Amino acid sequence: MATTIADDRTTQKGLRRSVIAGSIGVLVHWFDWAVYAYMATTVADIFFPNQDGTASLLSVFAVFAIAFFVRPLGSVIFGHLGDRFGRKKTLSMVIISMAAGTLLLGLIPGYDTIGVTAPILLVVARIIQGLAAGGEFGSAAAFLAEYSPAKRRGLGTSSIEVGSVLGFLLASFVVWALHATLSEEAIIDGGWRIPFLLTVPLALVGLYIRLKVEDTPEYRALEELDTIPASPVTEVFKNNRKQFFQTIGIETFMNCTFYVVLVYLLTYQEEIVGLHPDQAALLSTAASLVAIALIPLSGIASDRVGRRPVLLGAAGLLIVGAVPLFLLMRQGSESAAFAATAGLAAILAIILGTHSATVAELFPTRTRQSGLSMAYAIAGAAFAGTLPYINTWLISATDDPMIPAYTLIVVGIVGLLTVLTIPETKGTDLLHESDVSAGGRPSAPVR
Repeated sequence: MATTIADDRTTQKGLRRSVIAGSIGVLVHWFDWAVYAYMATTVADIFFPNQDGTASLLSVFAVFAIAFFVRPLGSVIFGHLGDRFGRKKTLSMVIISMAAGTLLLGLIPGYDTIGVTAPILLVVARIIQGLAAGGEFGSAAAFLAEYSPAKRRGLGTSSIEVGSVLGFLLASFVVWALHATLSEEAIIDGGWRIPFLLTVPLALVGLYIRLKVEDTPEYRALEELDTIPASPVTEVFKNNRKQFFQTIGIETFMNCTFYVVLVYLLTYQEEIVGLHPDQAALLSTAASLVAIALIPLSGIASDRVGRRPVLLGAAGLLIVGAVPLFLLMRQGSESAAFAATAGLAAILAIILGTHSATVAELFPTRTRQSGLSMAYAIAGAAFAGTLPYINTWLISATDDPMIPAYTLIVVGIVGLLTVLTIPETKGTDLLHESDVSAGGRPSAPVR
């Protein structure tokens, strides 16, 4: 079995295919997710036209948050399926579900056509997306961690976040192109649907690639050992509670930073800094490019010096740098806004390149997908999904445009305290003793 696992992982074609399969679905997922956020002001006009500007924007972000609240349910469903029946099946199921929700969103008539039914259908579409999103990260992180060689696991799993930022990059480019080529009237009249409908061909490509891959060596090892868990969700809370709460802390650190920098910041730059929508979209594109360049380097650094030093460094930079970078952004010049956005994107990239490997290594193979999926979903639902709404509301209530900087400082402190509690996991064996000895089998080294 050890030889088989090693052969699977050192086959370059198989490894390359697994990286593409893991990351392309994440790209589709975050393209869908980002388009909604980037089109927030337009969606507000389409589905909530009778409210004032702030109220309609708050309504859009409230619907944005709803998708996060159903993520935990999706994480339980897809986490259970992944640990019981394999990573490959859930990789395919989540991409289909996400595409279906986004397609529905792109086809919904506006409020002026069907009245209150329009925002109701918007909520339904976001619920479908949220259920799918609850399973995406856990499926992809478990799959790529288990397919990556131990000495390059940080680099291998960093492709998840390269895929996620590529999704944001593609979304920001499409939104920019939409504003650059169509008038505001044309966008309101139907042009806004184009980015959402682009999901269908993207999802079909992702589904085709995911159907071509084999399940992971570690999961097949569980099948050979006959130690696949009957109730992985229950087992997480029975045997892996500490790892579960540590993962919630790390994913809160990552998700909140992610959503401020790559989701909320575009709206902030339009509404608070006063940039034109196409300028804000271009800045978001620049932030994505900075992140894409640095994410693999962060993964490599974590493979060499460890997960803890990299994450602790990112937390410190966020705590110290949030206020100066937001002050710089508000100077009014496009160059200052670019420098500030790039700085925030660089800090985010350090977190993105390291967090997936870190949390995947905390769990045994038996419960890895369930543990990752549920912790990630809870972090998103409880904290990250509400940040755009909270920041918008607090700025309106306090008239203080520095609110997002203060929230990032809090996020950095959460990350710092959490990382201090975890062991160094760099290079550890993903088949834990509990994977081998479960079901009455004797504990023995796998390799």
